[in-house]
Amino acid sequence: MDELKACQIDFIVLAGFLWKVPLQLIRAYPKHIINIHPALLPNYGGKGMYGQFVHEAVISNKEKESGISIHIVDELYDHGEIIFQAKCEVKPNDTPDTLAHRIHGLEHQHYAAVIEKLLLS
Repeated sequence: MDELKACQIDFIVLAGFLWKVPLQLIRAYPKHIINIHPALLPNYGGKGMYGQFVHEAVISNKEKESGISIHIVDELYDHGEIIFQAKCEVKPNDTPDTLAHRIHGLEHQHYAAVIEKLLLS
C-alpha cells in the first residue's frame, strides 16, 4: 500500500490475475480496480474459474455463446459491477483451445479501449 501511494497510483488494472485482492487494497481503491474475465459473468466466475476451466465448462454446458466481462473488483471473485461485456459464438465443434482463441481476440480488441474510456471519464 505504501509503495502504491508513494507512486501516486490511482487506478489498478488486472489481467490474468488469479489471487484474491486483499480487502485493504479494495477499500483503498474503491471502484478503481478492474479485471477482465474470459466468460459472460455472472456465469462461469468464482474461485477456480479461470482459463481453460472456464472454456471447458462453457462447452460442457452446451452454451451457445461466451465472451468477456470487464468488471470492478470487489471482495469476491468475479463479482463486482460489470462495466463491459462482448460476446462470441460457441461453435458446435469448439474445443477449449479454439474457444480460448476467440476469447483472446475479444480481450485484445476491447480491454485497452475500455480502460482508456474509464481513465478519461
